Amino acid sequence: MKKVASLIILVFILTSLFAGCVSDSKSSNYQFSIGMVTDTGGINDQSFNTSAWEGLQSLSEDTGAKISYIESKQTTDYTTNLDSFADQNCDLVWAIGFSMSDSILNASKSNPDIKYAIVDNSYGENTPDNVTGVMFRSEETAFLVGYIAGKTTKTDKVGFVGGIEGNIIRQFEYGYRAGVDYAAKELGKNIKTDIQYIETFSDATKAKATTSKMMFDGCDIVFHAAGGAGVGVIEAAKEANKFAIGVDRDQAYLAPNNVLTSAIKNVGEAVKLVSQSMMLGEDISGKTMVYGLKDGCIGIPENNPNLSLEVYENVLEIQQKIMDGDIIPPDTKEAYNTYKSIL
Repeated sequence: MKKVASLIILVFILTSLFAGCVSDSKSSNYQFSIGMVTDTGGINDQSFNTSAWEGLQSLSEDTGAKISYIESKQTTDYTTNLDSFADQNCDLVWAIGFSMSDSILNASKSNPDIKYAIVDNSYGENTPDNVTGVMFRSEETAFLVGYIAGKTTKTDKVGFVGGIEGNIIRQFEYGYRAGVDYAAKELGKNIKTDIQYIETFSDATKAKATTSKMMFDGCDIVFHAAGGAGVGVIEAAKEANKFAIGVDRDQAYLAPNNVLTSAIKNVGEAVKLVSQSMMLGEDISGKTMVYGLKDGCIGIPENNPNLSLEVYENVLEIQQKIMDGDIIPPDTKEAYNTYKSIL
């Protein structure tokens, strides 16, 4: 009887060990899967969609994660594209752009076992347990390029072209305007900032026409925060032989002689950081991650061949003041009005 009992115990132990080996083998071979849905700017917008995909490609190279994307041709594609990744049982699904905020809410409710993350949107206290928001202090980098524009302009008139008007793009607008104002005060003169919104992130032709008109009216530097449409701003600057300021990525390669600098918002780096945290099992769902100058996710390029060395050195000092809290760039109309009143 004792032999039988011992045999039963041995079989149980071996079965448990075998099951454990199978489980460990599956775990070691498991490929974390990530899907990314672009907004209507598409994967080749040379802006934040492109940057986000570059971040995931880098993550895949480092970790072996399985990655894929779906482009949204129109806003009505968002729900279908998000559902497609849910059907594939992706571990993490990214939405690139605040315009997908409602679609992500619906998807997260329908698929509570899937993790979602969205760029440029925060749900605050109402963030679902399986959603992570990713935000940027874009007003900080916009302030830097506004300061550069103010210190560089020869006509004392600069411009801003925004895509679809909303809180995210207004961060860029008011940060930029404040930077121009700061430079104007240093120089002891008045510099006008022309603000135009084109209500699209994809129509480069409209952006080009708007910018050409602004430049004809006297703007010699125009900063864009218009996603893929911003390529038109740069084209207009090239044709007018004036300057554009890029956004999200270093866009100097689009017009080497006519891009003064770029307001880098490294969406790709943030996407990579958040994805890594998810893969490691860190509890960041239900939260909003916010990145700024101190995190290295925003700033200006180190190489700015069209920018004078003096202005570049000046802007590095301004950057340090922002990081130290001595300058707080405004991100809303109210904050901008307060900033102006004490400048």
